[in-house]
Amino acid sequence: MRITFIGGGNMGRALISGLLQHGFLAQQIQVVDAFAPTREKLHTDFQLTTLESAADVLLETNADHILVLAVKPQDFKIAALSLRPILKKHSAALVLSIAAGIRLVEMSRWLDHALCIRAMPNTPALIGQGITALFATSAVDTQGRERAGLICNAVGQSLWLSEEGLMDAVTALSGSGPAYVFAFLEALQAGGEKLGLSSAIARQLAYATLSGATALAQQSSDSPATLRAKVTSKGGTTAAALAVLENQQWQAILEKALEAAAKRGKELGDELSQ
Repeated sequence: MRITFIGGGNMGRALISGLLQHGFLAQQIQVVDAFAPTREKLHTDFQLTTLESAADVLLETNADHILVLAVKPQDFKIAALSLRPILKKHSAALVLSIAAGIRLVEMSRWLDHALCIRAMPNTPALIGQGITALFATSAVDTQGRERAGLICNAVGQSLWLSEEGLMDAVTALSGSGPAYVFAFLEALQAGGEKLGLSSAIARQLAYATLSGATALAQQSSDSPATLRAKVTSKGGTTAAALAVLENQQWQAILEKALEAAAKRGKELGDELSQ
């Protein structure tokens, strides 16, 4: 298998690093990026072949090729149009997009290519702890789906959606989700500081509590609701804190936040389709 990355930014770099750690060879990967310092760093760090333009891409006729479009959404159309001549000669190549908001109908039209997969990773992929949702056109077979999953699993875990319309919900939950977690950590630390803890201690307690509670939930057969009930003694400190959150309708607020993110994701998709 040969993989060509169009774009060597943070997410592209994370995928490359993950693939190399999972047994891929540098000779199997090449990167196209117009920014010279990015190309130089990728070559220095990973000994990859780097190219300045998609026009320089040469695909071997006797290899399975995947093109990973890791460009900004606003740059996607130009990048896709530049790949058309290459894909005309390599109709069996698979194209995997990690650009947010770009729908498969536009992706296929701009590329003039049927074998397209859309992916929505999130930023924990930068440390190999990401989760990616995928959806493919009907032209992509089981082997193609497995190959795409292999790439995404190099930076965490992946799952397949039953319909593309769910991508907006995925974007709202896991795509934007790390920012909600960061905001929660920020508030938890600030609350600890207001109660007299030093910034360093409040930060350590907040971070360890969140990671520990998440690990406990992942390893437990109980639902989050059951786990919450188990640590909430009637009339205790946890009950007092949760009562404030419930009175402020924190769950409804979070649901509205996700709805707003999903709505904006749809709007961006509409705007980018022009």
